[in-house]
Amino acid sequence: MPIQQSFRQKIFYYFIAVFLLFTVAILLFQLQREKNYKTGQLENTLKNVTEVTHNFIEHYDLMKTGNFSKADTLKELIPQSNIRLTIIDKKGVVLYDSFVFDYKNMENHFERPEVQKALYSGEGSNIRHSETTGKDFYYYARNYDAYFVRTAMLYNVEVENFLKAERVFLFFIIAIFLVIWLVINELTKRLSISITKLKDFAIKAGHNEAINEDEARFPDNELGEIGSQIVKIYNNLRIANHEIALEKERLSNHMNILNEGIGFFNPAREKMLVNSHFIQHVSMISDTSTISAENVFMIPEFKKVNKFLDENLKKDIEFLDNELPQIEFTINKNETYFKIQCIVFADKSFEVLITDITRPEKRRLLKQQLTSNIAHELKTPLASIKGYLETLMGNPNINKEKQQYFIERASVQAERLNLLLNDISLLNNIEDAGELFEFKSINIRNIVSDVIENLENRLTSKNIKCKINIDDEVEVNGNDSLLSSVFQNLIENSINYAGENIKIEIKNYLEDKNYHYFSYTDSGVGIPEEHLHRIFERFYRIDSGRTRELGGTGLGLSIVRNAIQLHKGNISARNKPEGGIEFLFTLSKK
Repeated sequence: MPIQQSFRQKIFYYFIAVFLLFTVAILLFQLQREKNYKTGQLENTLKNVTEVTHNFIEHYDLMKTGNFSKADTLKELIPQSNIRLTIIDKKGVVLYDSFVFDYKNMENHFERPEVQKALYSGEGSNIRHSETTGKDFYYYARNYDAYFVRTAMLYNVEVENFLKAERVFLFFIIAIFLVIWLVINELTKRLSISITKLKDFAIKAGHNEAINEDEARFPDNELGEIGSQIVKIYNNLRIANHEIALEKERLSNHMNILNEGIGFFNPAREKMLVNSHFIQHVSMISDTSTISAENVFMIPEFKKVNKFLDENLKKDIEFLDNELPQIEFTINKNETYFKIQCIVFADKSFEVLITDITRPEKRRLLKQQLTSNIAHELKTPLASIKGYLETLMGNPNINKEKQQYFIERASVQAERLNLLLNDISLLNNIEDAGELFEFKSINIRNIVSDVIENLENRLTSKNIKCKINIDDEVEVNGNDSLLSSVFQNLIENSINYAGENIKIEIKNYLEDKNYHYFSYTDSGVGIPEEHLHRIFERFYRIDSGRTRELGGTGLGLSIVRNAIQLHKGNISARNKPEGGIEFLFTLSKK
């Protein structure tokens, strides 16, 4: 497995490699410069000899006399004994050579490289092996119109050393290289301290960990100052993110206590933050109990919202904070009215607000009818009791069987009156003294199981099957008595009015951070649509005669609604397409 190099090693090697390349380039340049300089000196020497030879030829008019052997005199005049002198005519015939006695029989020199260069450039030089003498020469030739004068020096060890650069410069470069090596080693050591600290900081920052004072202390240099500033910015960001998280938590808690359904979405229409009422209202509008916040834009009722968003989420559209586009319209669903509002912000995120505007009207009607309803409901059993007692008091001789009958009927009405007063008292306690109820962690499946067990005889008598789809670990923060009353009233409502041979299903179909979402359904006769929106009103009866006959007070579903609201939840009802009724409600986890 290859060993991974540290940053210090890498940057050290990079610096050394760059300096080494620079040193080699300088060295090669200096060597070439020295070689060119000394080669130039050598050529100057040969050039002077060539000029002296030319003057000698002209002085003695050797080209006419042809007495080139007289050029041997030049050997004594030239101080360097190893210089070879050759005179060549324009056709390449050797007229004289100081190193070859039988120069007249030498091969033609016209094709010699130095001669060719002199022919076209006036002068030329070349280092090569001489086939005539079998030795290496440094040749220099010059063109003098009627002839060429070529001089050469034996290219022996002495000349090679002469052409080599002095070794002192090489030793000087090596010494400089070693000094730079030590300097770079120290620099990279100091640099690596800052880099290592930055690396450790980056790892901790990637895990969103806090940075202590020692880790935030960098060396006193430019890189250290950069590291200190980055740590300072990171700590400020952590503080800001913490504050934002707290603000988001506060916003979420605030949203969940509102009655309106609020949803925040990013430009891609993905959920950022929604409250439970938003899910509840969307479920009512969409006629489905399993819709998620992201799928809200797929339901037909939100066609106007989609069109509005398509027009305002385009990248080329910009708007100021005081000119934010918004839309508002109303949706009527099962005689329940929802006001839909949508606003697009400057960063192209947007908010959808869903408000149930039927509730204020219901409350107004409830206040108007409350007094008369209570008086009416109390009047009926009291009138019955009074009638039975007056009959007994006015007929003292009535037979015992009739007396027993009237007493039993009066007792039934008294019990009905007691139940009615208890339900009214419970409702008032929920609305006016809800804080007096003790709240704790309640297992919903246990509550539902106990209620079904208590009503088992009544369920069996009508052949009603109950199915519980609630996990064992589902718990809410609530009051066990009120929650038992919720499920008991719902089941008794099905027993009394849904018919025989039906099925009841209670399930927990969704949950989020703060709420559990429940559905209660039966497969009975359902509720006529014209009555559906009023079933949670106090004393409201679809068939008042049948309700009284079955012993109902008309307050069961009103108790259910108020108890669920006390648990920070909400409830709604709708008929199922295949028949029966469905109640959708939420219960708070905390």
